[in-house]
Amino acid sequence: MPDLPTPQDAAEAALFSECWDAVLAYADLCTSGSTAAAQLGREAFAHGTREARAAETGPVRSAGRRAARLPRIPLLLTAVRTTAAAWEEEGQGHKLDPDLRLWLNSDKADRYTGPPLTRPLALRGLRDLQQADAELLWLAEVAALPLSVVARRLGLDPATAADELQQVRTLFRDRCHRNHLDTPMDAQCRSYARLLDAVTRSSAADTPGDLSRHLATCVQCAEAAACLRLHGGGLPGALAGGVIGWGGLAYLERRRRAAEVRLGAGRPGPSDKANDGPEDAEQKARVARNGLLVAAVLVSVLALGVSMMPFGGSGDDLGARGDVGRQPVADPNPDPPLPSAPTLPPATSKPAGKTTQDTSKSEKPSKPESSDRHTEPQGTSSPTKGDESESPACRVEYDLVNQWPDGFQATVTVTSSKSLDSWRVSWSFRDGQHVGQMWDAAVSQDGSRVTATAADYNKSVPAGGDLAFGFLASWRGKNSPPYDFTLNGQDCAKSS
Repeated sequence: MPDLPTPQDAAEAALFSECWDAVLAYADLCTSGSTAAAQLGREAFAHGTREARAAETGPVRSAGRRAARLPRIPLLLTAVRTTAAAWEEEGQGHKLDPDLRLWLNSDKADRYTGPPLTRPLALRGLRDLQQADAELLWLAEVAALPLSVVARRLGLDPATAADELQQVRTLFRDRCHRNHLDTPMDAQCRSYARLLDAVTRSSAADTPGDLSRHLATCVQCAEAAACLRLHGGGLPGALAGGVIGWGGLAYLERRRRAAEVRLGAGRPGPSDKANDGPEDAEQKARVARNGLLVAAVLVSVLALGVSMMPFGGSGDDLGARGDVGRQPVADPNPDPPLPSAPTLPPATSKPAGKTTQDTSKSEKPSKPESSDRHTEPQGTSSPTKGDESESPACRVEYDLVNQWPDGFQATVTVTSSKSLDSWRVSWSFRDGQHVGQMWDAAVSQDGSRVTATAADYNKSVPAGGDLAFGFLASWRGKNSPPYDFTLNGQDCAKSS
């Protein structure tokens, strides 16, 4: 196992710490255990560092510019992917994540090593930027660092950093648009290329229906739309997925949580953090957790004492009162323990998603059906709804257009039995899926519950007419179809 390279100077030593955290975070996603993650991270870090140093000292091209290359962190993350591919070829694939192995042996992985014009658009656009501009874009969008921290790290003026970042975003978009036009594509994609450029330039521009339907079925053009549309918050996902490849969205979420930990998200205010060191903050958190545990024990003892007092009644009544008294103790919700490192595995997001989903189900007292109805076909009859269940207000068709190891593309088509002046379609996911981008509707998500709201140009739907929209989302482990579809609060039946 190779050792980590020795920093050449103080600047590189400061850079190594953050780079190693990023490399280890991605290596942990790519492997099946912590030992393999450390080995993969070390090999990739050594290989990527040698490649970065060679590029920095390489020959200068004409006009005084060096050859285009990625910033240090995405370059090292790419080295993790290429090292994992080498492991698979050398017979060490058993150390890798099974989904990654499937991806490495598919045509999706070939895009990152094939001809330059067929590589992902975000990867080509980032390489075409000047080195300082590319680093600014990556640190602000993917590493999720505050702009003041990025400005200090890159030696920028904090007062003008926001304007400079916006200029870099525009440059990145222009590079992606030029590369999109240079990409080999069929006649249909070529006919939509300039229209896609015009629609994505403004947040107020309407997306024609034919273009929306094309984006719902063409992965290449959907990726281009994510790179060209600078509004809506889809740029970080486009960069992470296009540059890193497999596991890009999972890495993005992990780095965001790591940034929150480093910046003290959810901890005391700035004045408290200025006066307290890390050990003081950790000690306060420990004291707070211990205090909550002591309070829980006291409440439990009180509940036990009350349940044993002779109030009369049957033993069932006493048991019921005991359960009510212990309810706050059974479900305490103290703040989670502070992570010891910024590279914790993202598995904690799955229980959180399940907890939110269960809570949302229990907070629907207006519906007499039990939560088990979600496993039944939508639109079944119910004695409390009368004729409405026999003639549902809407029917929904969910179409999984495409799926890859950490993401998928889907469309939703709803047929309404009534005319609508506006619409809002909601559904729930079972496995923690998260919608990252949506077209023909505005999206919001609260835990497992997703809501799509009509755009300005498609609010009106005639009786018996259809409304449709598409989206890109991430998944991990399992990707079950969504359930519990509603249109403006009314249940929808699934089309057979």
